Amino acid sequence: MIYFFDGSESGFLTAFLAAFHDQNAIVTSKRTQMILGQEPVFIHTDEGRANKAKARLYTFDKHAAHDLSLLLRCGDEDNEQTAFLYLRFLALQKRSVRNMLAETAVFDAMATIKRVGLEIHHLHGFIRFMETQSGALYAPFSPDHDICDLLLPHFRARFSSYPFVLHDVSRKKAAVYDGEHSFLAPLEKADVLLSADELAWQGLWKRYYAAVNIPSRERLKQMRGYMPVRYWKFMPEKENTPPFS
Repeated sequence: MIYFFDGSESGFLTAFLAAFHDQNAIVTSKRTQMILGQEPVFIHTDEGRANKAKARLYTFDKHAAHDLSLLLRCGDEDNEQTAFLYLRFLALQKRSVRNMLAETAVFDAMATIKRVGLEIHHLHGFIRFMETQSGALYAPFSPDHDICDLLLPHFRARFSSYPFVLHDVSRKKAAVYDGEHSFLAPLEKADVLLSADELAWQGLWKRYYAAVNIPSRERLKQMRGYMPVRYWKFMPEKENTPPFS
C-alpha cells in the first residue's frame, strides 16, 4: 500500500504511524507510478499525533528529530521511504540504532544524512554573494537538497551587519536576513541590479582567472574534485565556460 502525505514533517509522521505495521508500505509525498495490486491511501495530517510520535522517537534517540529533518530535506526520489524504514527500525528497537550499519535501513539513512550535511559544508565555501545597488548581498544557488534555511546561521554570523538573500532558484524560495531578523520566503525570480563596485570586482576576478589559467595544462579531474561542476554556473569566473563530462 502507498501512503501519500502532504510533504510536511507532521504529514510524514502521521503517515509513519498509519503505515507502521504494513510490511509492504511505501510512504511518499511525490507522484508515484503504482503497480498492479498497490492501493493508495491519502493521509490527513494530524498535528497532535505527529507531535506525540516525534516525542516518542526522541525517547529512543535524542538525534531522531534532527535525523528526520535532514532525511526529508534530501533531494533523492526515495528519501521519504528511507526515513520511514529507518524510523520504523528505530521504533522497533526502542534505542539508538545509528551505529548498526549492517542494517540496510540504517546504512541508507546515515548515508543520506551524510550527503545532506556534506552539501551544507560545501556551500559554506562555494556560495558566492554579489553586492546589489541597494547594498544588500545576493547569492543564487541550486542545491541538491532543500537546505536554504540551514545555511542562514553560518552566513548570518559572518555577515551580521549586511542584509543578504540566499536564493534557491530551483525550489523558488529564499532565506533572507534583513540585518536583524531572518526568515524564509517564496521567490520565483529575482531581478538584481549589481553595484558598480561589484561589476568592477567581477571584471577583475575574471581577468585574473583568465591570466592564471593555462588551457593546455588544465587538470580537469582535479578541478572537478575541488569544485563540483554543478556549482559553476553561479561563479563569475566560470561564466560562459561549458562544463566538461
